Amino acid sequence: QVQLVESGGGVVQAGGSLRLSCAASGRTVSRSAMGWFRQAPGKEREFVATITWSGFKSYADSVKGRFSISRDNAENTVYLQMNSLNPEDTAVYYCDAQASWGQGTQVTVSS
Repeated sequence: QVQLVESGGGVVQAGGSLRLSCAASGRTVSRSAMGWFRQAPGKEREFVATITWSGFKSYADSVKGRFSISRDNAENTVYLQMNSLNPEDTAVYYCDAQASWGQGTQVTVSS
């Protein structure tokens, strides 16, 4: 089973940026899709972005044009660059690969 560890969360003002990282270990994920989800307080976990092993990307409408997902297959890592953050982006962000989840990293955007 793959283990996923997210990092890079924090507190940022509206309009700011953060870059999340998710490092995979235990199994290679270079031939697997990887994705980001988020869960805000009192809400269900929702899709944010995904990237296939070949680099095809897709995004939730709420983050298109502001977030960018990328990956480094040599490092078994996926990234999420988040720009123009707003308070509605406040959530715990989770990495997903091979039906496994990381522990999440908190992102808080203050107005």
